[in-house]
Amino acid sequence: MTIMIQLEHLSIEDKIRAMEYLWDDLCRRAEVSSPTWHNEVLLERERDVLAGSSKFMDWEVAKEKIRDSLR
Repeated sequence: MTIMIQLEHLSIEDKIRAMEYLWDDLCRRAEVSSPTWHNEVLLERERDVLAGSSKFMDWEVAKEKIRDSLR
């Protein structure tokens, strides 16, 4: 199936929503594996968490802040 999307006609909010739908679909598929560089990023972030230098925010709050900044 081919889906053509005229991205230049979508609002920023619609583009983000489309990415969320795509990401959710990919996450449901077990056959999709992470790229090799991804493990390095995860290890670096784990080190930051253990060192206490990471800051966290609820994902729904973060998405709302992003949407608000784009309005």
